[in-house]
Amino acid sequence: MAVVVTCEDDGECVMAEGTGGRGARRGVLAGALVLAGALVAAPALAGCAPDAGRAGGSASGPSHAAATGRQPARLTLPVPGGRYPVGTVSLRLVDRGRPDPWVGGRARRELMVSVRYPARAEARRYPRAPQMSAREATAFDALNNFGELVPRGKVAWGATLTTAHAGAPVAAGRIPVVLYSPGAGDPRSFGSTLCDDLASRGYAVVTVDHTYEAPAVEFPDGRVARSVMRAELVRAKKTGRITQLLRKVSGVRVADTRFVLDELAKRGDHSPLPAGLRDALDLSRTGMFGQSAGGFTAAQAMHDDRRIRAAVNMDGVMGYTQRDDDPSNPSTVGRDGVDRPLLLMGSEGDTRHTVASWDAVWRHSRGAWLRDLTLRGGRHAGFTDAQALIPQLARELHLPRKGVVETVGTVRPARAIAAERAGVAAFFDRWLRGRGDGLPAGLPGRYPELRVEP
Repeated sequence: MAVVVTCEDDGECVMAEGTGGRGARRGVLAGALVLAGALVAAPALAGCAPDAGRAGGSASGPSHAAATGRQPARLTLPVPGGRYPVGTVSLRLVDRGRPDPWVGGRARRELMVSVRYPARAEARRYPRAPQMSAREATAFDALNNFGELVPRGKVAWGATLTTAHAGAPVAAGRIPVVLYSPGAGDPRSFGSTLCDDLASRGYAVVTVDHTYEAPAVEFPDGRVARSVMRAELVRAKKTGRITQLLRKVSGVRVADTRFVLDELAKRGDHSPLPAGLRDALDLSRTGMFGQSAGGFTAAQAMHDDRRIRAAVNMDGVMGYTQRDDDPSNPSTVGRDGVDRPLLLMGSEGDTRHTVASWDAVWRHSRGAWLRDLTLRGGRHAGFTDAQALIPQLARELHLPRKGVVETVGTVRPARAIAAERAGVAAFFDRWLRGRGDGLPAGLPGRYPELRVEP
């Protein structure tokens, strides 16, 4: 869950996994700032700075796969398990009262979000939305959380379709809202497996790109904002300010979240949402979840903002530290705990007994519903779309088994996905709909992959 960053004098950074005695994990850095080793150790890219103008030319240059005559691997995402088809709309939101903290100057903070929602039956007549745009996929191919496991140019990331239908009409009724924050270094769409499933069960799921963290964020006018985290890490290491950087990343993410909530609450012509969707959202029933840094964001945002009624942290450290077992530099959610429901979902070996910041939240919370679930045999990236995609790539590209296991674990992908979906849905069903007890029905009989930590 935590990674130590080391940087050489020439500015090249390398991240070594902080195992805490529980085995290495690919592509993670310290819960608050969970960045891939690949993200900072990759060759310098022109895309490591914001692209002020419209991106020109081809969205993707000639790949290694094309040069060798082999077509890049194409991937599929699992079908949701709920009764509704899923619709989606993407929104550009501009916080005109906040300067962008990563690029300076007069730029205002600008975000892209997507809303997944239960749609009417005719949704299937609408086109399925891609997981990433072509330009975002090109950046992801060059800069992602898989390190050397997945070679560049071998995967057609832009060809992957979600199960959400763009612009489909929203289903009737009032819909509870759940926000999703991705791990640092991941795009907002890399949680589609869980987000689309939750939408199919009757939730509006708002996924947030934290601009300049994700490899690339494309705006409707074609501008592309690319990650600046490599340069930030180099600067922080040279000046001895890694802890301050972790605090900044967390603070920016929470501010992004609260701004999105403000925008969702706007009514009439001031709302950024299409009319049908704007009238359907029930913001009095709002929750949040995320993976890794996104899980920390969910817990911290709930601590800071009472509009969030319940949160799920999927394998994210909740302190400003590079070691799972390090209690120093706690966050305010760690010092204060929470007073609303919080579910911790950890990969194998990550529990409140081994992760210092989880223990701190647990000890300092008063009167809140808290549960600590472990995905048996799971690994950190298994709480993202990697759980569905990496096994496919293992077959297509003959990836080494060791690397696959280090990335998504040993649990069978279909079982891991079913258990994760059940855990997230049962939690929000209890706290946003008043159904069940917050844990999957029939656990542990139906979901032996999940263990409730004592």
